[in-house]
Amino acid sequence: MNPVDRTTFRQRIRAAIANPALQVALDANAQRRGAGRAAAFQSLPDWGERRRRAHQVRADTVEHLDEYLEAFIKRAQGNGIVVHRAQTAVEATRLVIDLSLEQAPAPLVAKSKSMVSEEIGLNDALEARGIRAVETDLGEYIVQLRGERPSHIITPAVHLRRHEVGALFHEKLGIAYTEDVAVLTAAARATLREVFLAADIGVSGVNFGIAETGAICIVSNEGNARMVTTLPRLHIALMGMERLVPGSDDLALMLSLLPRSATGQKLSVYTQILGRPAAHQERHIIILDGGRSELSRSALAEALYCIRCGACLNACPVFREIGGHAYRSAYPGPIGSVLSATLFGSDFEPLAQASTLCGACKEACPVDIDLPRLLVRVRAGRSPQGTAIGATPRSSHRPGAGGRSLGAGSRAALRFYGWMAARPRVFAFAQRAASYGSRLLASADGWIHMPSWTGWGTSRDLPRFAATPLRESIGRRTTSYGPPSRVSADGSFGASAGQSTLRTEGLLDQFAKEFKAVGGSLLETAGMDLRETALQFIRSRGSTRVYVQPHAIGEMSMEGTTFELSDQCDPSVTLGITLCACGVADTGSIVIATGEDPAIRASLLPEIHLAILREDSIVPTLEEALALPAITGAASVIVITGPSRTADIEMTHTIGVHGPRELFVLVRRKDESQIA
Repeated sequence: MNPVDRTTFRQRIRAAIANPALQVALDANAQRRGAGRAAAFQSLPDWGERRRRAHQVRADTVEHLDEYLEAFIKRAQGNGIVVHRAQTAVEATRLVIDLSLEQAPAPLVAKSKSMVSEEIGLNDALEARGIRAVETDLGEYIVQLRGERPSHIITPAVHLRRHEVGALFHEKLGIAYTEDVAVLTAAARATLREVFLAADIGVSGVNFGIAETGAICIVSNEGNARMVTTLPRLHIALMGMERLVPGSDDLALMLSLLPRSATGQKLSVYTQILGRPAAHQERHIIILDGGRSELSRSALAEALYCIRCGACLNACPVFREIGGHAYRSAYPGPIGSVLSATLFGSDFEPLAQASTLCGACKEACPVDIDLPRLLVRVRAGRSPQGTAIGATPRSSHRPGAGGRSLGAGSRAALRFYGWMAARPRVFAFAQRAASYGSRLLASADGWIHMPSWTGWGTSRDLPRFAATPLRESIGRRTTSYGPPSRVSADGSFGASAGQSTLRTEGLLDQFAKEFKAVGGSLLETAGMDLRETALQFIRSRGSTRVYVQPHAIGEMSMEGTTFELSDQCDPSVTLGITLCACGVADTGSIVIATGEDPAIRASLLPEIHLAILREDSIVPTLEEALALPAITGAASVIVITGPSRTADIEMTHTIGVHGPRELFVLVRRKDESQIA
């Protein structure tokens, strides 16, 4: 990864601020993500308590990282997974290359989103060895076609407008120019479906490794992560060594916070928990250190608590003006400024200057990382223990490098500043006076070019002060990122209006309500038995070939039907039928627990997915679902929350990407007879 030069960093910042298209895109992202996050947390009245617990879980995991890693590796190997340890990025890329070349002389690699792969520069390393790697997340695919890096860890193409994507697809995919987001998404789906079915290797990231079971959890919305982890003969998962949770209850806790913070969803569309690989497949996990061991023992260890939700980026007033590309790092924004300086070396320390230290990032963080404190430590250049943050030596003249004391003038200035800051009216007057003065001194480009004798001119320019103080500006313009709350009619402070009513409403009613909210459709038997209802549905959709998970609707008779059952990966199969292990009432999710290939294909490949759910199998929460024996003993588990979707092009919500466009649930009532 290239070092960050202070001068070019300033140039990129100025270019970003001067780019009107980028500013529109960043404003739309901040508005949508902020509003979505606030709405999602309204259904979680105990969010503050969950945040506190999540912080404790992450702190305990990082503090005892070696113990949890040992347990995870032992159990993963017991599941039939091959585990590798990589100390450096070079070791990690070499492992992926060697494993890929064992599959074929010129293998095709299908990749889902992975921050570790960006961190180690995997695509460039594969290309240098003649290995074709295709990004399959829509946003990642777009930026790969443009020869760019992702600009956001959740929405990689957030900096682009739809006309740019339309021109790109016209040039690269040969389709007619269009700005219709649905058409563009469909074009990517058709192109990438060929990659999924032909790929020799699938490479993914890991959201969480579960120490007590040795399974890995991957969350996604589009369905591409499911494709690359289940269809190819070889699945390689890249995991930062800190991405562990002790047990399934801790996983459920993290999953209640991660999607809400990242995309404003109660739960991502697909939550995979992968244990034992399928019969046709082998699975390898590459666990990367990459400086994390040293970081875990430093004063900046709290940076490893991050669960990669991107909320701090969306909340940061600096990121919202300059975007991710200005940082020139795999990890942009507030958390990226800390991680980049600690994992990649002190050449990345200038990134920590791109912060107002306003605290919005800490307020937004679902695991309560004290990012302003960490940023200040990176700026100081040394941890309290006196150890250098990065690998690059510092010049002795820099403050903090040699413990040099402040001069008399600096001490007097700081005392005067402290006196003003303690008097709000004086401080406000000084702010406005400084703003007026800076506008008189600023050049036409809006910057005050400081002379070298000030000490500023050697490393940076002074921006013209804003006309409105940041506190007032944020107060008028932004959505609060703190815990949502409501004040009841009597003035008491209580839970939000959207809080769960599971204990007072019936579970089926609550499930139906939430399932509909995520775009699913519930089918009624209308007096017919379950098999006949399913057959009638198949005929009504004009499906001629159908995937059916064994025993989903009994031994379905073919006599008198106009379709055939299939067990092959065939694009002509338009409908799949599966059996649910359970339903989750408070998120409207269905859970499929199996290691069987037909169940995977039936719930993933067709345009339409029909799931059979017993009413008495619905449970209130995901935590309770993950504790069921049928779930804990399964080779793999997939939690599905609505049809596949994306918002990677101009934040436009689009249904149907790589997974099914339509999701139906047929509920078998308690009083209906069991079908063998």
